[in-house]
Amino acid sequence: MKPALVQGTRDLSPDMMYKRSYVISVIKEVFEKYAFQPLETPAMERLDTLTGKYGDEGDRLIFRILNSGDFKKEVPADVWQTAESNTLAGLICEKALRYDLTVPFARFVAMNRHAIALPFKRYQIQPVWRADRPQKGRYREFYQCDADVVGSTSLWQEVELALIYAEVFEKLKLPVRIRLNSRKLLNSVALKAGAGEKFGIFITILDKLDKIGRQSVVDEWLKAGFDASGIGSLSSWIFDEKVDLLKVEKHLGAENEGLEEVRFVLEKVKSLNPDAPLLFDPTLARGLDYYTGCIFEVVAEGVAVGSIGGGGRYDNLTGIFGVEGIPGVGISFGLDRILLALEERGLTGFAQVSKACVMVTGLSEEDMPFAAEVAYAFRKAEISTELYPIATKLKKSLEYANKTAIPFVAIIGEDERSKRSFTLKNLKTGEQSSFALTDNQGWMKAFSVG
Repeated sequence: MKPALVQGTRDLSPDMMYKRSYVISVIKEVFEKYAFQPLETPAMERLDTLTGKYGDEGDRLIFRILNSGDFKKEVPADVWQTAESNTLAGLICEKALRYDLTVPFARFVAMNRHAIALPFKRYQIQPVWRADRPQKGRYREFYQCDADVVGSTSLWQEVELALIYAEVFEKLKLPVRIRLNSRKLLNSVALKAGAGEKFGIFITILDKLDKIGRQSVVDEWLKAGFDASGIGSLSSWIFDEKVDLLKVEKHLGAENEGLEEVRFVLEKVKSLNPDAPLLFDPTLARGLDYYTGCIFEVVAEGVAVGSIGGGGRYDNLTGIFGVEGIPGVGISFGLDRILLALEERGLTGFAQVSKACVMVTGLSEEDMPFAAEVAYAFRKAEISTELYPIATKLKKSLEYANKTAIPFVAIIGEDERSKRSFTLKNLKTGEQSSFALTDNQGWMKAFSVG
């Protein structure tokens, strides 16, 4: 059998894992700085928990899990022969892999509402799965890094989430644009264009803008049966890259709730962090059905990897689980696309990390017990250490250390063993020094200087 991966998945080499771990550590540090608490949910959810939350297109991308055992036995023969695929899937699949982290979080809140204090702030860093067509920056298994707040309608939550975005990408030194809009504002836009009764279709088409372009969006709106004059009037200004809140106010009127929410978030974020790359974009749609207020999307400057983050307010999400009155808002970081963007911009120098600080090598089998003792002493001192497992010529062990980017080698031969010492070689400078094993301060200082 020839080894192969499932399409849309990938192995992660140690080098890739170092990079991912660093980016995750930055995101996690900022989440915790803003007082978000960690949470994990199962990889599997009930199918009915997930379906109907992401729109028709999203539902088609959910990975369903066949019922265990003889699943066909539970389906009547006539139904098996005549049922449509979606109907049949509902009968033989009761579970699915999670599509995102937001709906499972809403399910968690609904189940634990009496045990948590509101507002409840959680972060979650876990993989999700989508049966999407694999392409650059789009995988069928990928990580999301989410931060959500439930139990508050305050727009200060949106302000803080925007600040989190700005701080994380500043720490990663990745230039981005944080796009901001409101579903309430988009609803007003759709009404103005005569598309209010088919808002979902209007939004779905607008969400394709980055993929198909302005003219194709207009063509699809017209094909969907929207009023030609309303669409013509809308397209005369909404695609203008210089459009601002004043121009939108001119077309929609000053008393617009969505417009006021966007203005509040923009002004407060800029007052706290004038350098935050937050900007208003009236074409930002975010196709997921559960958004109800402000929405965000993050795009890396100068690289074509798609959005690397997104989110928004979802005031009614827990209502689908029979729990009303718990509003929420959250954002997500697309870890895999962030790494692609960093690599394309040459910003992965942070990941040049060796797997160990020092390697201990014995030159003979008689030297190996003392070599193991030295390695243990280093580890007791919290120094990452690799013990070269076989006695070998020094040249071979030094080649291994260089190949694996280990900066120090502790060499133990007959002389060192007899004196209970070791020779420490700095592979970057070529310098060598001898230390007694008991000289903790001396060799620890050598590691810190190196």
